[in-house]
Amino acid sequence: MLDDLKIIGELDKGGMFDLIYKFPDHCLEAVNIAKDVTSKIQFENILNVVITGMGGSAIGGDLVRMLAFKKSSIPIIVNRDYTMPSFVGNKTFVIASSYSGNTEETLAAYDEAKAKGAQIAVITTGGKLKEKADADNIPAIVVPAGLPPRAALGFSLFPILMLFQAMGIEIDGAANVEKPISLLKKMRDDYSPKTPEKNNPAKQLARKLFGKIPVIYGTANLTDVVAARWKGQMNENAKHPAFFNAFPELDHNEIMGYEGDMDLLKMLEIIILRSPNESERMKKRIRITADILKEKVAEVVEIWPQGDSFLEHTLSHIMLGDYASAYLAILNNKDPKEIDFIDKLKEQMGD
Repeated sequence: MLDDLKIIGELDKGGMFDLIYKFPDHCLEAVNIAKDVTSKIQFENILNVVITGMGGSAIGGDLVRMLAFKKSSIPIIVNRDYTMPSFVGNKTFVIASSYSGNTEETLAAYDEAKAKGAQIAVITTGGKLKEKADADNIPAIVVPAGLPPRAALGFSLFPILMLFQAMGIEIDGAANVEKPISLLKKMRDDYSPKTPEKNNPAKQLARKLFGKIPVIYGTANLTDVVAARWKGQMNENAKHPAFFNAFPELDHNEIMGYEGDMDLLKMLEIIILRSPNESERMKKRIRITADILKEKVAEVVEIWPQGDSFLEHTLSHIMLGDYASAYLAILNNKDPKEIDFIDKLKEQMGD
């Protein structure tokens, strides 16, 4: 089924596979768009950074916070709320990210950041956020419209990377963005529908997850945000229940759940997203935990990233997860792009 391009085409009515394939192109386009804006921004005595957004527009901020964790000398937080943290002031740099430009929580947070005198930049396709930024003479990185927010990750991630680079916050692999983008271009061909399942790790992974409940484990400040991305993609693209957590925290609570009902546990497929940057203690912890879980669940799969830098490791994990979630949608007989439940919720909230 996963090698039948006709079946994939019939189910993929919204063109999600094409959007995943274009991820590296989006990343490069975002870099070029952001360069013009970031070169003109004057940063004045920044003491902290707040990235405010929701859903797919916030995941880019989460990823950059993770990537900068070991390098940044100033606090970075991601805000998913109508209000801003109390510490926000004129020495805070606020990045307001809303792909649609009409996210009500982000618009409210923007207004509060402005009232507090914060230094602000926005990332959006337009909408009310762009109108506010224009009226307030706030720098706006305007990215192409028309994509589902979860498929616009390149346009939410790379502008923030460019802003951090302009602020002098170093991120491993971001100085030469052509290299990680080249890696993504290679990977998309390896994972594309045209590559047979026997040679396609993304199709093979989707096959493992079909009929099981994926539990995706990352490692704090290395792959935890990627694990959250995988979980969200399994939910939205595949219409499939999935859950995530991160080492070492999961070993202090969640692991006790594996003493539960064996019939339930055999429905779980554990995915551990590994990183070459793990400490020796973390490697030992993951190894011991995996050995315990192997006897309890359907399977434990450890996935190592491709590439050399932290940014390449992160992007390679994301590319595999995106493709695997889309193939799982095909196995579930679902259109990967459709999100009817979310649309109905938004409609009722609007009422």
